[in-house]
Amino acid sequence: MTKPPLSKDTTLCISLAARPSNIGTRFHNYLYDQLGLDFLYKAFTTTDIAAAIGGVRALGIRGCSVSMPFKEDVLTLVDHIEDSARVIRSVNTIVNDNGTLTAANTDYIAIERLIAQYRLDPEQTLLIHGSGGMASAVGAAFRDNGFHRGTVVARNDIAGPALAERLGYRWRPHVGGATASLIVNVTPVGMAGGPEEKDSAFPADVINAAETVFDVVALPSETPLIVAARAAGKQVITGAEVIALQAAEQFERYTGVRPTPEQVAEASKVSRA
Repeated sequence: MTKPPLSKDTTLCISLAARPSNIGTRFHNYLYDQLGLDFLYKAFTTTDIAAAIGGVRALGIRGCSVSMPFKEDVLTLVDHIEDSARVIRSVNTIVNDNGTLTAANTDYIAIERLIAQYRLDPEQTLLIHGSGGMASAVGAAFRDNGFHRGTVVARNDIAGPALAERLGYRWRPHVGGATASLIVNVTPVGMAGGPEEKDSAFPADVINAAETVFDVVALPSETPLIVAARAAGKQVITGAEVIALQAAEQFERYTGVRPTPEQVAEASKVSRA
């Protein structure tokens, strides 16, 4: 299918992040090309999130993906907030309908799908490392799917206890000697280009005690944590899986077209090339 040439009628979608990557840009543009859609996707960063969201509204930008550290800040800048974002106080997707902005959280949907896909047992103990917007989405998805034996590990002694209280979980400031059957990293530890890109979010003893290791960091997909977990023979879930599923949800909201699982898999592969 041939994509129409760029013109004044081409629909623009964007992403906003402190440290933009090419993952979303490649993912969406690949599918636009494959499906012959007159859309264009571009990543941006900003030091003025309010002005940026104002631009989305004023310029008729159809969709806006929101990443760290703006996921909570945009809550006050939109017109409508879907339950997926309201409950967890975190936004990753904004859809613009003729100047009316609606916020949602497709990260939450992606986590729910992975819980089902991997048949994770709600009776498992759960250890979530992190307390930001993505941690809210991850924690809420697990809680809403029956995981009630959870602990939030976060150095932030305000955000950490607050998130744990909302989820009905315990809080601790450091991993220490904590172990669980299911461990999830939702911090930047292990992220490419970051100050801790060569570090693992959990020490070896915690990895060895777990049955499933889940790292939400998407770049690289084989983080030090995932590499260590594979070497230890653990079931692993990667951030690449999360970002592909949530991006497919965004894609459908922006375009009205649902790509096939095969198209999503290929777009995810291209996005990480």
